[in-house]
Amino acid sequence: MAALNNFLALMLQLSVPIVLGALCGTIAERGGVILLGVEGMMLIGAFAGVAGSFFTGSAFAGVLASVAAGALIGWIYALFCLKWKAHQSVVGVGVNLFASGITAVLLKAAWHKEGMSDPVAAVSSLTVPGLSRIPVLGALFKGQSPYLYVMFVLVAAVWILFYKTKYGLRYRAIGDQPHAVQTAGVNVNRYRYIAMMAAGAIAGLAGSYLSLSQNNLFVTDMTAGRGFMGLAANIFGGWQPAGSLGAGMVFAIAQAARFYLTDFAVPSQIVQMLPYIITLLILLFVGKRVKGPEALGTLVD
Repeated sequence: MAALNNFLALMLQLSVPIVLGALCGTIAERGGVILLGVEGMMLIGAFAGVAGSFFTGSAFAGVLASVAAGALIGWIYALFCLKWKAHQSVVGVGVNLFASGITAVLLKAAWHKEGMSDPVAAVSSLTVPGLSRIPVLGALFKGQSPYLYVMFVLVAAVWILFYKTKYGLRYRAIGDQPHAVQTAGVNVNRYRYIAMMAAGAIAGLAGSYLSLSQNNLFVTDMTAGRGFMGLAANIFGGWQPAGSLGAGMVFAIAQAARFYLTDFAVPSQIVQMLPYIITLLILLFVGKRVKGPEALGTLVD
């Protein structure tokens, strides 16, 4: 039982950035904007969180800085795609490359060293008395980051917005028939700008989880493909908030399993590759069967 609880606790911890990354893709792509820049947005959020915490001495300020930085990158992303009509996939790749370069440069400028920053104030884990003693489910409430609970709230909030409000109905229609929605008098690009900023803010939050909760410092390229896993989880989850949550958990199980495979005679290289192999296999066998937004990548004037 203890081993199961430890595995579940680890899986939940590893799921946070993947699920939040998947939610970014869901928010952006349900409105028709291809979002390949989640990895870069998360990386900038991770750096902004550490920088904010370092210069203010407050982890909460670092979280706010990461959210603000992510929203700014989301707005710039939308500006390139919607106003200047740049190729959306190319913009995503550009954001990822830009994030990798600019964070390394700013790291050197702020701390005068390469590789990693100085330690900063971090977000503390929480344990809920009583609930943490529940068999199996107690893993949800023992030594978990506040980010985990925020993740569940965000997934629920996006689901309610998408499926229980007129704004969500309009937004989902934009992802399928943007020209028809535009003809009905809805400002399609306004919805998309707001969605891209929200997606960027969540990506920044996911990045700050890596630098302010899992760690208390910034490491060069510390996202390590989690943004791409999030995008794969979004596709696997059918571009739906609840689906992104479930798919993110599947990827987190794959990541958690590699820590236990070290007890067996499995080469360490294979163990480290496992989450990425599963990501590719899911995209190969599941991705082409899932129906995404019909107007993904389609622009309006």
